[in-house]
Amino acid sequence: MTWFLGLGIAGVVLLVLSLVLDGFLEGLFDGVGVLEGLFDGLLSLPVIAGFVSMLGFSGAIVMGTTDLGAVGATAVGVPAGVATGWLAYRLSRALMDDRSGAAPRNDDLIGAPGSVVTAIPADGFGEVLVHLAGQPVKLAAKSPVPVARGAEIWVQETLSHTAVSVRPVER
Repeated sequence: MTWFLGLGIAGVVLLVLSLVLDGFLEGLFDGVGVLEGLFDGLLSLPVIAGFVSMLGFSGAIVMGTTDLGAVGATAVGVPAGVATGWLAYRLSRALMDDRSGAAPRNDDLIGAPGSVVTAIPADGFGEVLVHLAGQPVKLAAKSPVPVARGAEIWVQETLSHTAVSVRPVER
């Protein structure tokens, strides 16, 4: 039973190490021919930790409550460890594949209201402050007509990641 408890504790320690050293083994073996991608899926540290700890703790429970011995405890512990490892794999895949928080794109700026921070000359760039996804963003701005500091604007077009074309709001 001591061996099984040791395996269970080792699995928990391995799980803590996988949280602290997140991606360490993946980076350590990255680009090593045969080991390329080995720790990315079913052999990731959380999966191995789940398998080892469940094997150890379920084996210890079986040995402590029944007369099956080490072979019986292993026969119960291995499927329990496989199930726990598979569950850890599926949970980690679900968390990594979550796409609910899509990043804003340049096209999201089109039509956004803002104000001029630095006056925009007719032939050059100024600066505007617009709100993108609730966050203030300061961008270089170009306009076909001069726009004074403090004027309200609408974004017409995105020229790059840091520059927009604007038009003044007429009231």
